[in-house]
Amino acid sequence: MVDMYEWRTGRSCVFNNIVHLVFVTKYRRDVLTMEMLTALNEIMKETCLQMNCELIEFNGEDDHIHMLVSVHPKHSVSNLVGKLKGKSSYVLRRSYWDEIKGKLWGNHFWSPSYCIVSCGGASLEVVQNRPFGPALMN
Repeated sequence: MVDMYEWRTGRSCVFNNIVHLVFVTKYRRDVLTMEMLTALNEIMKETCLQMNCELIEFNGEDDHIHMLVSVHPKHSVSNLVGKLKGKSSYVLRRSYWDEIKGKLWGNHFWSPSYCIVSCGGASLEVVQNRPFGPALMN
């Protein structure tokens, strides 16, 4: 895991680009179980690595997840979000369909919107306790 204040290097740059991402389930449904959150952590970690990014912290509740991600500058955040949401939705719907089908319908798992906050190097706990933190969870 990357030290949050550790600079990373690319082919032609040095960077420390850390963002806090929040994804909520479609219609804010209480869908996520502890087993799904564990699977999501692995899915997000793997997807970040495939994009030369790094998942620094991850946690969630039954209707949303929080992530701190070190984003490589060659990727736009919107592209990263699309990959994270797309792959996780596909894997969760395939692996946990019996648990999900009564709460969600169609091919959607996540709400189409997301929250992103540039956080410099603050931990997820610090970011969540800022004045805007509770608003992100409602």
